[in-house]
Amino acid sequence: MINPEKLKKEYDKIAQQLSSEDILKNRDKYARLAKRFSYLEKIIKLLDSRDKCLKEKEHLGDIISDTKEERQMRDLAQEELLEVEKKIEDIHEKIEDKIFEADEPQRDIIIEIRAAAGGEEAALFSASLFKMYSRYAEKNRWKLEVLSSNHTGIGGFKEIIFSLRGKGAYRHLKFESGVHRVQRVPVTESGGRTHTSTVTVAVLVEPKEVELKINPDDLRIDTFRSSGAGGQHVNVTDSAVRLTHLPTGTVVTCQDERSQIKNRAKALRVIKARIMEKMLREEAKKITQIRRVQVGTGDRSEKIRTYNFAERRVTDHRINLTIYRLEAILEGELDEIIKELIKEERKKIYETKGLA
Repeated sequence: MINPEKLKKEYDKIAQQLSSEDILKNRDKYARLAKRFSYLEKIIKLLDSRDKCLKEKEHLGDIISDTKEERQMRDLAQEELLEVEKKIEDIHEKIEDKIFEADEPQRDIIIEIRAAAGGEEAALFSASLFKMYSRYAEKNRWKLEVLSSNHTGIGGFKEIIFSLRGKGAYRHLKFESGVHRVQRVPVTESGGRTHTSTVTVAVLVEPKEVELKINPDDLRIDTFRSSGAGGQHVNVTDSAVRLTHLPTGTVVTCQDERSQIKNRAKALRVIKARIMEKMLREEAKKITQIRRVQVGTGDRSEKIRTYNFAERRVTDHRINLTIYRLEAILEGELDEIIKELIKEERKKIYETKGLA
């Protein structure tokens, strides 16, 4: 757990180092210390606010328990106490966020959404999930870029792959990998019984150039003419690209851009992310502790969430959370689910480290 005194000592030590003339001669060290100083400063301010609230809580408790005080004064103190306790809880959450934020790398991600069981209905729900993540990304000011898509005739996606860049993208959306199940009367039918369809989502960490280099000799590159629903992406040049990583058999096709060079660059980003995911998954299997702290397995075959339109509910099966605000969630209001998933993950981490 956090040690306030230890943090304050480190903060004072770094402040002293930053004020020395020698440190200015070493830009890298200065930048590293300045970043750490800023991080510690934010936590210390939160700890100071928490201590102030704790003193206020103690003072209000004395008023409430003092029978000599007027009833009206004690009632007011009771109301204020509830507000102060809520404030302390919020500060604890912010402190916890800062601590875990430091341990978790800021990574860009690639998300792959694919229609699974359910034909056209699954493809339409793939489009709904893409819209949901797009709205959530917009809300968090992340940059979204579509890397590859395979449209259907009536507005669905058999597959859509896109990248998200921005602070917190990985931390908030790493839990989305798995099977998303939708239960509704198909959009393609005017009425009838409820159908169940599924869509798979895979969240991949986009590797940095220094982390993963692919030997060009290990890639087979095929080009062909783009095609798409209604002729939207059709052109007369061989701009579409299919990359095959021969050692792993990983295949990626990109045809959204009219430029072969751009499609090739996007396909390479996706293929690197898939290879990186495979490497990380193999590494995780060797480390049982990592498996224990995961919320679910993260496998694409695991059913993680159900969207039931008749009951207007969304259920996350990993944490047994049900919310009756389906429309809002599909509009990108994902915070309630994601906060609970983060909380569950942190609880598991505390248990693993023997802190719970």
